[in-house]
Formats: sequence, structure tokens, C-alpha cells
Amino acid sequence: MNPNSTEAMTDSMVSVARETAPGAEVLGWTNHLGPPSIQGLEDGAAAVEGLLALLPEARAAAADAIFIGCFDDTGLGPLQAAAHCPVIGTGQAGMSLAALHSGRFGIVTTLDVSVLVIAANVEVYGHRRACVGVFASDLPVLEVERGGQNVEDRLARAIPNAEVAGADAVVLGCAGMSRLRRRLSARTGSLLIDGVVPAAFSAQGLACR
Repeated sequence: MNPNSTEAMTDSMVSVARETAPGAEVLGWTNHLGPPSIQGLEDGAAAVEGLLALLPEARAAAADAIFIGCFDDTGLGPLQAAAHCPVIGTGQAGMSLAALHSGRFGIVTTLDVSVLVIAANVEVYGHRRACVGVFASDLPVLEVERGGQNVEDRLARAIPNAEVAGADAVVLGCAGMSRLRRRLSARTGSLLIDGVVPAAFSAQGLACR
């Protein structure tokens, strides 16, 4: 369930989720009432009503689990309270996997405006000691989604900032970075974690409850 209205991002996440969980039926919903991208608290707040409006469609489709396709975990609390099934945050899943894999992790995200949101979630999820910091790449979300050499170059320069701060693993703090993980990992030699992958695994596991 993509909180923003950019269908290309939904399609990208669905593709990664289907590759991750080939035994599951993966459906994608786009919040057409939301902003084109989620960058900061105001965009997140503007997306919640549209996300909640998608829940009847998810219920009608008999969805066994939902994951929110935004690293900010936009609307996670309201959706968990209202949904007929478990709801997982992409950021929540990515941080949880990083904490299991490594004692210290960092997060590389898009703009400074997203750092405060993600840092607050780090606290809520209990990862304050494990997380060495949240680092902005100064790339807008939609630019990340468009991809290209400039995007990969700037992310490759930002990833070492987390490692210099003591991270053994780096979490990609934007769902739009999901499809770039393999190339960035090969280029930087870093252990990179993309939240879409553990969210898809977790959703599949919860569907088997």
C-alpha cells in the first residue's frame, strides 16, 4: 500500500515484493488522494485519509497482511487500528532486520525533512542504541524513483557516512531505493538492507498465521 500517488513507485515495490516472496499473491494499491511523494510530517499527515480509504478494497480482496510502501511508515498506527489484518511498516521491517543482522546500523534517506520522522521511528521501535544515525542524501523522493547515474552516484557517496559513524549495515531509508540495492551494494561493498524485502517476507509469514 503506497501512501503517495505515484504509481511507478507502487509498481517498483510490487516487483521487488513478488521477487522476494514468489509463493505469495502480491497486490499493489496506490493512494491517489495522497501527495506525489512523502517528504516530512506534512506529507505524511496528508496521506493518512487516503490510506484509510483503501482499507475496504484490501478487505474485499481478502488481503492477509498489508505493508506500507514508505520508509516513514506513514499512517502505521491508524492503519493497524482500523485494518482487518496485520499491517507492517517498511521502515519497521528494515530496522528490525538490520538490528537482527548487526549490532550497529545506519539509515541513508532522501532529504533532511525526512530525517526527523525516521529518527522518531527509531526511538519508537526501540533501536536508539543500535542506530548510529539517519543520514540525508539530499535527493528528493521522486528523483530517487526516476533513478539514473546521478542518483546512484549520490547514494554511493552518502552510504559511507553511516559506516564512518560506526554502522556495520546500512538501511536504505526510502522505498524508492529498493530496486537500487543490488547495484549499490556491488558498487560500495556495503551490507545494504532494503525495507521492502523484509516487509514482504514478514507479510508472507503473517499470512500463514
